[in-house]
Amino acid sequence: MRTEPSTVQAADVAAIRRVVADASEFQNDVERFLPLFTADTTVVNFGGRRVAGRDTLEEAMRQALASPLADVVTTVEEEDIRFVRDDVAIVASIKRVSDGRRPGADGEAVTPLPASAGRLTHVLVKEDGTWRITSSQTTPILG
Repeated sequence: MRTEPSTVQAADVAAIRRVVADASEFQNDVERFLPLFTADTTVVNFGGRRVAGRDTLEEAMRQALASPLADVVTTVEEEDIRFVRDDVAIVASIKRVSDGRRPGADGEAVTPLPASAGRLTHVLVKEDGTWRITSSQTTPILG
């Protein structure tokens, strides 16, 4: 179910959808991905790893992209946008994972991903007229 926006919120809904789409599209592009997040962002990934702050997120992304995790691709399907206030929105989505990782050159096995789908929840805030993700958590859908 989607929240029907008022006329005032229609532009905000479009901007929020753009941020969420860009976060999915730029998942392997640190320079384009990070500005979508607030400086004090908190992200919890599929595996339960929690990173706090955009600088820590950058470090975690660079480490992941230098590993076989760079071959893990996600897609996001928005389910709902709900405004808590005019400048705070919660976006509920389904995140699907495709695992393109291969064993290492030395034949090292690849650890299976914890799930192939998850419930992704973003909390976005409007700062100086720009929507950014301040919190993001993916909860695996098991079973």
